[in-house]
Amino acid sequence: MPKIIFITPNGERHEVEAENGYTVMEAAINNNIEGIVAECGGACACATCHSYISEEWVKRLPEMDDMEDSMLDAAYDRQDTSRLTCQLEIKEDWDGLVVNVAENEY
Repeated sequence: MPKIIFITPNGERHEVEAENGYTVMEAAINNNIEGIVAECGGACACATCHSYISEEWVKRLPEMDDMEDSMLDAAYDRQDTSRLTCQLEIKEDWDGLVVNVAENEY
């Protein structure tokens, strides 16, 4: 299982094992990562799983679709590395993925 590294808004680092086929959001929820709210349960309808992907990983992930792009417009402090973690299905070669959790509770 790949390990995903979450860095919460307060700077805490959490390394968790994530199952292939689950989303990065599900890995966060299953491991009680602070800041991933996921109000819509992964339906790409709320942007409360918004995170910043580490620069070295951005190009290694699948491109976002129009729905995710549109929903990120509603996210607080969108950046070039912003993604909705509910839209990122974990692959075996994602071991070491670094996810900086955005401020999602407002």
